[in-house]
Amino acid sequence: MYGSRLLQVFCAQLLWVWVMGSELTFELPDNAKQCFYEDIIIGTKCTLEFQVVTGGHYDVDCRLEDPDGTTLYKEMKKQYDSFTFTAAKNGTYKFCFSNEFSTFTHKTVYFDFQVGDDPPLFPNENRVTALTQMESACVSIHEALKSVIDYQTHFRLREAQGRSRAEDLNTRVAFWSIGEAIILLLVSISQVVLLRSFFSDKKTTTTRVGS
Repeated sequence: MYGSRLLQVFCAQLLWVWVMGSELTFELPDNAKQCFYEDIIIGTKCTLEFQVVTGGHYDVDCRLEDPDGTTLYKEMKKQYDSFTFTAAKNGTYKFCFSNEFSTFTHKTVYFDFQVGDDPPLFPNENRVTALTQMESACVSIHEALKSVIDYQTHFRLREAQGRSRAEDLNTRVAFWSIGEAIILLLVSISQVVLLRSFFSDKKTTTTRVGS
């Protein structure tokens, strides 16, 4: 009975952490800018991680501002990056991704914005006395699952980016092959026409002029 209750609490905490995660993959059109907002309490440690999955040169502009509009982070044409900061004041923080430098290529961008540390798995996890064997096992499983989720996310991003690059390369190779075939066909036709002109019989007419 006690073990079953702990398992229910463990699953509920996992679901809560999953729901509260600020993870998103979105489309960013060319000449466009997309901003996101997060209310943060002073003293909270936050981490912003992003990566361009598909599109163009896989780069994007990123900017993070505090409630007063002060720039905390700004990078231009980055493929991926991670930035950690501690909120110096209460309020709404804004971070934006910009593709305004691109005139015809849209991007797919992934970001993960973590606000604060994960809450304790159990309400009395920070007590002075040691955790029970079941509680310790649940905490270990919880940490292991978090690591697995992080690894899976990064591997999925790498796989998506690699697939996009492969498809782009395949398209370029296909067009290049078609272009080469057309050029070879034109050269072959030109050579045939040129050779026929060399060996064709030229009719000459002779006119006798009488005295």
